[in-house]
Amino acid sequence: MKGKNIERLIVGLSLIIIIVLFVCFFKDILVPLFSMELDGNFDEARDMLESKGWLGALCVILIEALQMVVVFIPAEFIQVSSGLSYPFHMSLILCDLGVCLGATLIFLLSRIGRIGSEKARKSQAEISFISSRTGSRSAMVLMYLLFITPIVPFGAICYYGSGTDLKYRRYILTVATGVIPSIITSNLIGTSAKAFIRNQIPVWMLILIIVVLMVLLLVGLWFLLDKLLFRGKDCTPDSATYFLFFRLVELLRKRKQRLHIDNEKLKGVEPPYILLCNHASFYDFYYVKKLVGEVNPSFVVNSHVGHTPILKRLREKSGMIPKKLFYPDTAALRMIRTLDKGYSVVIFPEGRLSVDGRCYPIVESAARIYKKHGITLVLANISGAYFANPKWRKKFLKSDIYVSVKRVIGSDEVKELPVEELEDIIVSSISCDASAEPVNRYKAGKKAKGLENILYRCADCGELYTTASDGNDLICTACGARHHLDESYLFTDAAKSIPAYYDRIKEAERAGLDLIELRTEVDTKIFTEGKRRPRKDHGECTLTKDGFTYTSESVSFTVSITKLPALAFSCNEEFELYYQKELYYFYPVKDRRQTARWALITDLLYEVRNEKE
Repeated sequence: MKGKNIERLIVGLSLIIIIVLFVCFFKDILVPLFSMELDGNFDEARDMLESKGWLGALCVILIEALQMVVVFIPAEFIQVSSGLSYPFHMSLILCDLGVCLGATLIFLLSRIGRIGSEKARKSQAEISFISSRTGSRSAMVLMYLLFITPIVPFGAICYYGSGTDLKYRRYILTVATGVIPSIITSNLIGTSAKAFIRNQIPVWMLILIIVVLMVLLLVGLWFLLDKLLFRGKDCTPDSATYFLFFRLVELLRKRKQRLHIDNEKLKGVEPPYILLCNHASFYDFYYVKKLVGEVNPSFVVNSHVGHTPILKRLREKSGMIPKKLFYPDTAALRMIRTLDKGYSVVIFPEGRLSVDGRCYPIVESAARIYKKHGITLVLANISGAYFANPKWRKKFLKSDIYVSVKRVIGSDEVKELPVEELEDIIVSSISCDASAEPVNRYKAGKKAKGLENILYRCADCGELYTTASDGNDLICTACGARHHLDESYLFTDAAKSIPAYYDRIKEAERAGLDLIELRTEVDTKIFTEGKRRPRKDHGECTLTKDGFTYTSESVSFTVSITKLPALAFSCNEEFELYYQKELYYFYPVKDRRQTARWALITDLLYEVRNEKE
């Protein structure tokens, strides 16, 4: 009875202290500090804390405590700011005291006030997942595991711990010691930054320290996950590597877009199945993973992802299926083996990112394979992602992104449908046109930046490489034509939209296909699987209606247009293809905007050849 009274007294006094301090200091310290936190302004936060003396130190404790209670506010900001403002040992103590104060308040809210946290309830699934993986029955042991493997916010862990039968002294001891590794890391970053600001270390050393700390943290986290939570699941989509990769992507992406998931048609569909989806942006793999929920599918990825031994090992450990773009390989066999193991497979059948917001033709259809093996097909569609992060612009714009399951075709139906009809269903289900049905409005300026890298020819005068961006306008430096993009990324004049403009370029190129002969001098990188570094070369590329030719002092080859369905490219950078199992990256020496033209001409030549055949 005496122990319970002491616990209640400690909790009650903590609550009173928090209320008093909040009333005294909230207006002058906490509000400005939170404003700095939202802006990511560490310098101002440091100056403010130093200027407040002991009140600043107290503020570190209060902010840390509040971040624990609210859960969704990241604790790293105040920890780094503390490391910038105070000696390392003092910063560590202040942050740990703040964590303990917040954990105490959570204990009080949960045990006495019966108040929980919505974020903590959402994290319960992850806590249960880790508990089932480790087989841990001890609340203290599980809390330590959760703190060491920062998968769940610290505040949510405390809400969980306070909901168990742990005594307060055991609970607070676990919290106080469990958070130390994370606090040490954040404080070391802050301390290193302070040394840099005072000219005690050079900038390269600051960067090195931060990188080393992050690498050590990730390696340690991976080791714990691999040995504790995902033991025996290596080289599958249930592996620690797979889990950690998607967790990191989620941390990077969750504040950049608002995802809207519609997977109603997926309910009741048991894996394994093949999910086919359009490919509008780089992060489509993440959107599809959120669509399928707790299922961990294997993704068919570009083989170049594993062009070095390290990357290849990471790809293998995560259970991904490598595929050489537009080149015959064993990807189909690996896909069947993955399905036989019970894992679903995700494929972006276009094989490349959309250039204008519409779907590319599927040049390597696997409909016959689906029919032969009677594989259930899930057809999905992503909208809103193209303008958020198109291949011609590096900056990501915050957007609403809609991911939905359009149709599910059962294994029996797949077997019964004719190949042509099955292909038509797949194409119609995943087809999209980002300009036909805009789902976002963008008020930001410079919307046209980078657009000249795909709209490389003026649609008005026909001149090559004279287009340029000017804020929200695409202009021609030859004829002076100007096309303005509105908030829906539509042109406000006769050009109408990016796809409509691109079609005018297509027609201009199509008219000269019979006499086409593209030549360009290139710097070349040749990637051989398993080798760490590419070979460097210098030569000339030629493209005619008969095929693609590369010639240099060391290499010379020709690929017939019948065997070149597409030429993958990166805007204003390079175009690429496989030849005899090696991947060639070609970097034009002059005007790299022409990479988009080489890709488009290849598409048109292959299309015309198919029509003739």
